[in-house]
Amino acid sequence: MSEAEGSRESLSWDEDALVAKAQRYAEVMLEADRDDWRFALWSSLALEFILRTALANFNPALLADTRDWNNLLSALGYEPTAKKFIPKSISVKEVIDRLAAILPEFDSELAGFSARHTARRNSELHSGATAFDGVKQSTWLPLYYKTCKALLASTDRELEIVFGSEEAATAEKLIAALADDAAKTVKATIHAHATVWAKKDAPDREKLTTQATLWATRHLGHRVKCPACTSDSIVFGDPISAPTKAIKDDLITEKQQHLPSKFECIACGMKIAGLSQLSAAGLGDVYTQTFSYDAGEYYAPPNDDEMHNYEPDNNEPY
Repeated sequence: MSEAEGSRESLSWDEDALVAKAQRYAEVMLEADRDDWRFALWSSLALEFILRTALANFNPALLADTRDWNNLLSALGYEPTAKKFIPKSISVKEVIDRLAAILPEFDSELAGFSARHTARRNSELHSGATAFDGVKQSTWLPLYYKTCKALLASTDRELEIVFGSEEAATAEKLIAALADDAAKTVKATIHAHATVWAKKDAPDREKLTTQATLWATRHLGHRVKCPACTSDSIVFGDPISAPTKAIKDDLITEKQQHLPSKFECIACGMKIAGLSQLSAAGLGDVYTQTFSYDAGEYYAPPNDDEMHNYEPDNNEPY
């Protein structure tokens, strides 16, 4: 392998090289009008390399397509002996999935946006569809910058590194406005459900509240009081830490922290999705999910049917 080929190979996994690629695409992105399809297309290309930078920051080997072990060897800094070797990394979908599992700030809202934006890019590039035509930047750009900010922050970088100081200042304003809009939207949602709830007859409210309590007790998640009707309801979330185990008197207790991603109340029917809206509703706090197991059963061979008999403690605050 020549020196030039070795250099190109190392750049496949290099964090700074990935950032430089994002910068290149961001420059082209910012040359286009904001509602032009080119602005959206190049933004999606820049996003992919910001995503890959964030994963490489954990370890470049996480980017390697392990269907060929030579890719892993290359990502670890070794020179593969395979002839005509060309490094191959995982798909952007896999990058998003891995980041969602290991980066707490990359919550379901940001991961979901990244998946949608890159999927639209794939449609634009690999089909006859003009996926970005007619898509107003106001519908995606604030969340785009919020996503990029979280990803870059995880690598100790700022938006300015990729988008320049002027655009970074604009991005911060859009992110702040996004938070304000989320607060306004969720407050309106809560008020609407509270109004409908208040108009129900007392017997109906009592019946629905009882049903909600039973439902919330039996579901995984964190039990909270609904901000619209005060009934027992559930916040669902994604794990942000490895589970910790403790054993006492043959009882194993397993705890794991979760970041909220959605809320549901079956009494008044209110649902809220996305961390920004949950935070605006006062439901965005990290919570701890707790399970308890008998030590003998825990270390016995797994039986999926038996797992349904374990009840979680979904009321422990963080």
